[in-house]
Amino acid sequence: MINLLPSIFSILIIVQCVLGSSANGFIALVNCIDWVKKHKVSCTDRILTALAVSRIGLLWTIVFNWYGTVLHPAIYSSEVKPIVHIIWVVSNQFSLWLAASLSILYLLKIANFSSLLFLHLKWRAKRVVLMILWGSLVFLVFHLAVISTDAKMQMNEYKGNITSESKLRNIAHLSKVILFILANLIPFTMSLTAVLLLIFSLWKHLKTMQLSSKGSQDPSTEVHLRAMQTVISFLLLFVIFFVAQIIAVWNSTTQQNNSLRMLCKVLGSLYPSSHSFILIWGNKKLRQAFLSFLRQVRCWLKERK
Repeated sequence: MINLLPSIFSILIIVQCVLGSSANGFIALVNCIDWVKKHKVSCTDRILTALAVSRIGLLWTIVFNWYGTVLHPAIYSSEVKPIVHIIWVVSNQFSLWLAASLSILYLLKIANFSSLLFLHLKWRAKRVVLMILWGSLVFLVFHLAVISTDAKMQMNEYKGNITSESKLRNIAHLSKVILFILANLIPFTMSLTAVLLLIFSLWKHLKTMQLSSKGSQDPSTEVHLRAMQTVISFLLLFVIFFVAQIIAVWNSTTQQNNSLRMLCKVLGSLYPSSHSFILIWGNKKLRQAFLSFLRQVRCWLKERK
């Protein structure tokens, strides 16, 4: 059974990559076609398209890393490993921060608060999202600098002063871990804040509707619920992803159970592949395009029969 685990996990990784790449490719294609037709694209569609592209890169990086560490370790040399890690960090960070920016954009567009600060941010929603993304780029530069330093120290491990080299490596490794945690924790905190504020906004809206005897089934309530479903699903999948990454890193440093590390990699790939389908279902334009595509496939299959 233990010998079968790599094969089973490999199939799961490939299936998730194919499904996730298809869903993300569909999101990017629909938004690009809409942009060509209308000659304009909304801020939400821009974020969704960039998010889809980053997740396609992330998924294929996960597959290559799996192939190099599990199936064919010979190709995973000391020169290739840092390059793959850097590509993973870039695509993963863009994926996380773009998803967090989408959560903030949903909050600013949908929630209703009378606070002057919130109204100020709401009027400048595009600028707020742009500032978040610029901040993530600055954070990414520091992260890549630490990763590059750590990689160079690993390659020159047995050169120069071994004691000082070892101390510098420990500092670089600790900095890399801290930056990894912050790079994941900050967008998670932003999305969690967006969910809590959306819940509070929905509660205030439902209370107002009850007092006015209009009931709770109105467009604003539906928009609130759809946005909350999208953001909450991101948070749940992100928690699985983050915990799996932490366990995989701890397991690799302590050289514990290899099967556990492989399971964590499989669970980690659930986030970029599954969340894309939730984004499609939560977006009216993408949902209609997806249902239209399914109808066309069904008609084509009937004609073939």
